[in-house]
Amino acid sequence: MEPLRGDESSVEPDETTIATRGREVDGVAVGTVLAELPRPTVAWSAEGQRVAAGGSVATITADGPDRFDHVRRAGEALFAGRAVESDLPRAARPRLFGGFAFHEGDKDRGQSPWDGFPDAQFALPAVQVVRTDDGATWVVATATGPSAAAEAESRLDEWVDRVEALDDARPEDGPGIERRTFTPDDAGWRRQVDAAVERIRRGTLRKVVLAGALTVDLRDELSVPSVYERLSETYPDCFRFLVAPEGGGHFFGATPERLISRDGRTVRTEALAGSTGRGDTPEEDEWLASELQDSEKDRHEHDLVVEAIKSQLSPYATSISTGDRTVRRLATVQHLQTPVTAELAEDDHVLSLVEALHPTPAVGGLPPDEALETIKETEAFDRGWYASPVGWFDAEGDGTFAVAIRSAVATDRRATLFAGNGIVGDSDPDREWDEVQLKYRPVLDALE
Repeated sequence: MEPLRGDESSVEPDETTIATRGREVDGVAVGTVLAELPRPTVAWSAEGQRVAAGGSVATITADGPDRFDHVRRAGEALFAGRAVESDLPRAARPRLFGGFAFHEGDKDRGQSPWDGFPDAQFALPAVQVVRTDDGATWVVATATGPSAAAEAESRLDEWVDRVEALDDARPEDGPGIERRTFTPDDAGWRRQVDAAVERIRRGTLRKVVLAGALTVDLRDELSVPSVYERLSETYPDCFRFLVAPEGGGHFFGATPERLISRDGRTVRTEALAGSTGRGDTPEEDEWLASELQDSEKDRHEHDLVVEAIKSQLSPYATSISTGDRTVRRLATVQHLQTPVTAELAEDDHVLSLVEALHPTPAVGGLPPDEALETIKETEAFDRGWYASPVGWFDAEGDGTFAVAIRSAVATDRRATLFAGNGIVGDSDPDREWDEVQLKYRPVLDALE
């Protein structure tokens, strides 16, 4: 089936008839399936769901500043004629998986590791393996068109046989790292932070998130499924994701940051800003957490994010509430975190909320336009899909999107990792550099 361009508002009815067939299978590790799946390949693990999916019966692609609206309209047209088996668990029903670029395409991605990644791309998988929170594993096949039901049934039989023949395997060791190149280097980073602090002190900025890139040459060939499984073992409470388009690299990561979840008229998100490391002992860990909670700089940065999220959701919500600010502990870093919940006034699609929230001040800055302009002028690389919304949405307009931090894009024996820090008026360049190094650790550890 030809890809749907994001600026199409309708497609032929026979093309949008979707048939889905599923079957429960025993003893299958979702990660084991990843290496068997055709491109485009996606994986998603979060909140009691693990999905590995491949192939595409429909693809939506969009470029430019209207990419969120274009994807939403094309998705609604695609789902308009769907047929879904009622006995499938909700997590196994048709969903579009994908993501967006941080900026609309203003750089040549053909000259970067982001070759093959457009401004937005979503795929309706031809086959997926889904493990749900009750422990059941499903193989699900989807097809479109006049003979969709028969095609889905045939595809299901084929993939059940293939999946059941697989042996579960432990993740391989990381490929190892031969060389590391920072963009910018530490001296360049300090110059960038000093320039941003000066802008903030002049009053043109309140906060800007500056990122760095770390390119690593690998000793051995990269097994993306193994790296994904290693991330899942180390960061089980994070959103783990993998997106590999038809032609291009693999974008993967384990992010602690939810952008938005919509379930009916209830939406959830959280502010995640302010960072410190982990201690070598429980006592040092507690001391670092206490220091983080008492840090005026980190509390100020965090409060900016909380207030911005509430302001961005306000036009859509009848009520917004925040929970207690706590410390979120991960394997290598600790963050200040505040949950935010809202009730929608209307049945707004999750992508409308994604567009309203992206980029949050935790990955962009305040005011948003000034911060984005500073990022474009300052950073010496294309962010691509780093710090962008990745996730899924369904026929009801529900979905979950995470902020694609703690991530990397890999091709052959090279991977480019990304990490950033929020810069405010009293930021210290040396401390910011040290914190950025902590944020490379999740992917670095999986590669080493």
